[in-house]
Amino acid sequence: MEVFHIHHPLDPSTVPAGPVVLAMGFFDGVHRGHQAVIARAKEEAARRGVPLAVLTYDKLPGLVYSAYPQGIHYLATNRRKLALLEQLGVDRVYLVDFTAKLGSLPPQEFVDDYLLALGAVAVVAGFDHTYGPKEVATMDRLPDYAAGRFAVITVPAQTAAAAKISSTRIRHLVDQGQVREAADLLGYWYKTSGIVVHGFARGRTLGFPTANVDWDCRERIPGVGVYAVRFFVDGHWYQGMASVGYNVTFGSDNQKTIEVTIFDFNANIYGEHVKVEWVTYLRGEVKFSGKEALIAQLKQDEQAARRLLATERFPLADLD
Repeated sequence: MEVFHIHHPLDPSTVPAGPVVLAMGFFDGVHRGHQAVIARAKEEAARRGVPLAVLTYDKLPGLVYSAYPQGIHYLATNRRKLALLEQLGVDRVYLVDFTAKLGSLPPQEFVDDYLLALGAVAVVAGFDHTYGPKEVATMDRLPDYAAGRFAVITVPAQTAAAAKISSTRIRHLVDQGQVREAADLLGYWYKTSGIVVHGFARGRTLGFPTANVDWDCRERIPGVGVYAVRFFVDGHWYQGMASVGYNVTFGSDNQKTIEVTIFDFNANIYGEHVKVEWVTYLRGEVKFSGKEALIAQLKQDEQAARRLLATERFPLADLD
């Protein structure tokens, strides 16, 4: 898959000439709704015998209009988004640096300066996608701006449990720790990445040594609690359980951590790049009366995690 990084204004000489079917969207998480858009575009590209291209953005467009004091936390970083798009069979991605100047383009200029300049013979997007001011840059209006120069294909909402599948809905589920429900909407197990770093080594004293994961600050971490997980390191997946929380049993001023107990594993992995695949929420964070009570609970957690992981089907639809 070819990736072209674009900064406004687009210089057509920096991208390949020739016709493409172009799918548009921010595609955070590349969830089942996004997959439906890509699948429809892929079908159209095959019918026309042209490459399948995707136009997407390097950052959430809302960043240029609003302040986010808590930062932006994505379901998929750009690196992961590109990997997911490649797995779906995309031939070419135009990753556009979203700026205020780009966002202020009138829709007709965006169509002329981007969609047509990129060689679109058909443009595919979800029914609620916008490409400028939301009042006028709608999919319903796109045929007017296209003026017969390319086909417009609008993909209807994809639903689950009588509600639209959306990145916003999935972000809320992840924040609430409902990772199994999030996986149903994503079409794959939710993943985060990071590096194994030194912690306080308390887990060893409890008989449950942990890998402390320093995560990418742009990623969305599941809500505080204990989870059954899979853990990827050194080219292999392992089963385990993870705690997201503040170690409240050992004080009230601790920083938030991800600590993973890897089952049937004993190796020095400090400094390794790893992935955590969040399978099922087990329980919330609890302040225990002491080490013995904590150890007893950890033993129960391990039994529950092993039981659940043994019955789950892997992968759900693992695209990465």
